[in-house]
Amino acid sequence: MTENYQANNPLHGIRLDRMLEDLVDFYGWDELGDRITIRCFTHNPSIKSSLKFLRQTPWARERVEGLYLKMLRDSKKG
Repeated sequence: MTENYQANNPLHGIRLDRMLEDLVDFYGWDELGDRITIRCFTHNPSIKSSLKFLRQTPWARERVEGLYLKMLRDSKKG
């Protein structure tokens, strides 16, 4: 069952640091902070501080993963 789940999981094999870097490249810190209002995106943002927060905060990580999936869908449309 785990193998089937992973095969259908679009995030399988994508590291959190890669997701965050791609989101910053696509949206920039300002828009990222508007879309997901967390302090590590809005006040002196950095990849390092954001990763530390996201690794300790499951709800925030879920929001980042959701936005990453949306970004992938939107980039395929255009």
